[in-house]
Amino acid sequence: MTLSLPSPISPAKTENQNQSAAQSSVVTPKRATGGFALLDSLLRHGVEYIFGYPGGAILPIYDDLYKVESTGALKHILVRHEQGAAHAADGYARATGKVGVCFGTSGPGATNLVTGIATAYMDSIPMVVVTGQVPRKMIGTDAFQETDIYGITLPIVKHSYVVRDPKDMARIVAEAFHIASTGRPGPVLIDVPKDVAFEEFDYVPIEPGTVKLPGYRPTVKGNPRQINAAIKLIKESRRPLLYVGGGAIAANAHEEVLQLAELFNIPVTTTLMGIGAFDEHHPLSLGMLGMHGTAYANFAVSDCDLLICVGARFDDRVTGKLDEFASRAKVIHIDIDPAEVGKNRIPEVPIVGDVRNVLVDLLRRCKQSGAKPTPNQNQEWLSLINRWREEYPLVVPQHPDSISPQEAIVEVSRQAPHAFYTTDVGQHQMWAAQFLKNGPRRWISSAGLGTMGFGLPAAIGAKVAFPNDEVICISGDASFQMCLQELGTASQYGINVKTVIVNNGWQGMVRQWQQAFHGERYSCSNMEVGMPDIELLAKAYGIKGIVVKEREQLKNAIAEMLAHNGPVILNVHVTRDENCYPMVAPGKSNAQMVGLPKQPPKSSIEPVCCSHCGSMNAPNHNFCAECGTKL
Repeated sequence: MTLSLPSPISPAKTENQNQSAAQSSVVTPKRATGGFALLDSLLRHGVEYIFGYPGGAILPIYDDLYKVESTGALKHILVRHEQGAAHAADGYARATGKVGVCFGTSGPGATNLVTGIATAYMDSIPMVVVTGQVPRKMIGTDAFQETDIYGITLPIVKHSYVVRDPKDMARIVAEAFHIASTGRPGPVLIDVPKDVAFEEFDYVPIEPGTVKLPGYRPTVKGNPRQINAAIKLIKESRRPLLYVGGGAIAANAHEEVLQLAELFNIPVTTTLMGIGAFDEHHPLSLGMLGMHGTAYANFAVSDCDLLICVGARFDDRVTGKLDEFASRAKVIHIDIDPAEVGKNRIPEVPIVGDVRNVLVDLLRRCKQSGAKPTPNQNQEWLSLINRWREEYPLVVPQHPDSISPQEAIVEVSRQAPHAFYTTDVGQHQMWAAQFLKNGPRRWISSAGLGTMGFGLPAAIGAKVAFPNDEVICISGDASFQMCLQELGTASQYGINVKTVIVNNGWQGMVRQWQQAFHGERYSCSNMEVGMPDIELLAKAYGIKGIVVKEREQLKNAIAEMLAHNGPVILNVHVTRDENCYPMVAPGKSNAQMVGLPKQPPKSSIEPVCCSHCGSMNAPNHNFCAECGTKL
C-alpha cells in the first residue's frame, strides 16, 4: 500500500490558528497504518528531527518513516546508541524550548533510553519518547526483546502511554505533546506494540491545541494576594537576593528577571540549571551558588534577609546544610509545580504559577503602585557584596609547567563567547559553570541526574537545531568515553560540533573527593591506562583531532578548532591534580567553603557609590567606570 502524506500544520502557526483551521475544515478519514498516524501526528506538532535507532519491534514505524523522509518533511538522525538518542533529543529541547523526540525499539533499545529519560525528567526537559513493543497478544509472555518499559519508566516520566488501538494514536500524540510542554515540562513515553504500528484503520488527524484534559490543569497565573505580599516584602527588604533556577529558562523569563533585579537593585545568583537566565556580565550578577558556586554568592545567600526563589527547587547541591541555608531570610518561592513549593523550605510567600506570568504580573503591579526602593535602600548590601567580590574572586591558576583546566575553558570562552555550550559531568562541568558567561538556553548541562556522557550527544542535538551557531562540548577524559560512539553520528551527518576534552587522566571529581574525604585512597578513579589516542580515534571516525600539551599551543589550537568546517576533538592535557574550588563540603553550610583564596586585609576605605547610576567604584577613582559621572 502506498501512503500519501496529508499536509501537516506548519510549525510556525499559532495554537489559535491551528484551532481555527481545525474548526473550519472537515477532515475525511483515510486508510493508514498506526505507524503512519504516529509520524503524521508528529509532523502536525512541528517535529522536524527525530533521534533514534531501529530494531525489530519498531520496524513498521521505520518503514513508514522511510516513505515520509523521502518527502523531505521529516529528518531522522541515526545515533549509535539509544542513550545518545535521548540525550540528543534533550539537547535539542534545551536549545530550542521545543519538544525533543527520540525513538528506540523494544527490550534493550527501550532500556538503553532510560538514563536519557531520567536525565530529562530530573531537569524538567520536554521530550516525547517513542518505543517499539512486542505485539499486543504477546505482551506479558516474556517474548523476545520484551520489557515492561511502561512500568520501568513510571518514576522518571511525566506521563506514559501504551497504544492498544491505532485509532488512539493521534489523540495520544497530541496529549503527549501537550503534557510534555505545559506546566512543569518533562518527558512523556509512548509505547507502540508492533501490530498496532502495522494495523490499518480510518485515520483522522488531531491538530495541536485541540485536546482537552480535564484532570490536567497546571496553574499558570499567580495568586494576586500572594503577589502583593511578595511586593511588600521586597519593598521592606534591605538585603534581598534573587535565587534563579531552571524554571526561569523553561518559562523564557530572563527579561522579567532582569527587570525585577534592576527595578529594586537586587543581586542575582543562579543554580546550575539557571545559568543563562541572567546576564553574568551584569554588575548585579553573582554567578552560580552552591557546592562549587562563587564565594560571594554563597556568602550573600547566607546573609540575605529576603530570598526570592524563581523557578528553583532548593536542591541539596545548592543549599548545603539545609537548616542553615538563608537562615536569616524570609522566602518568596515562585514555581509552577506546587509539589516543589514548601518541599524543602517553607516560604513566607508561596506563589504557584508560570514564572514568567507571575513576574509580569508582579512588575505590572509595581508599576501601577509606583513601588520602588527608597534611596540607598540596598547600597550597604551591595557594598558588602562588592567587598566579597574583591576579597574572594574566582581564580585562574597559572602553573609554570602545565595548563590549568580553568585556563583552557577561559580561552575557549574568549574565542567563542556566543556559542552554545554543552558539558559532561565532573570538575570540568563546574569550571565551565564558573567561567563561561552564557546567554539564555546556551548552557546545556545535566544538573539533577549528573549524567556522564551527556555532553557530546546533547551537542549534536543543539547543533541540529542551530546549524549556523557554534556548538561546543566541554568534556572530561572520563565522561567523553561514556558516549564517544556518537562521533559516528557527527561524522555521518557532518554535524559540526566541537568537543574540548579537559584531560587530567582521572575521574576528576571522584579523585578530588577521594583526596578530601577518603584519606587519599584513589580507588578505581585513574583513567590513564586504556585511554584511547584521541587523534587516532578521531581519524578512525573521519574527524579532525588536535592534541595540546603546552600552553604555547593552546590559543592557536582553539582557533584552529573553531575555524575547521567539521567536527573536531581538542584534547587538552591539563594539570593532573587541580581541584575545583570553592567547595562546600557535604553537611556544611554555604558559608563554610574550602579552597578560598587567602583573604587580604580588609580596607578601611569603602568603595564610592556613583550618584548617577549606583555603580560601586574604587575609592581612588575620580569618575564612574560605568557612566563617566564625576564622583
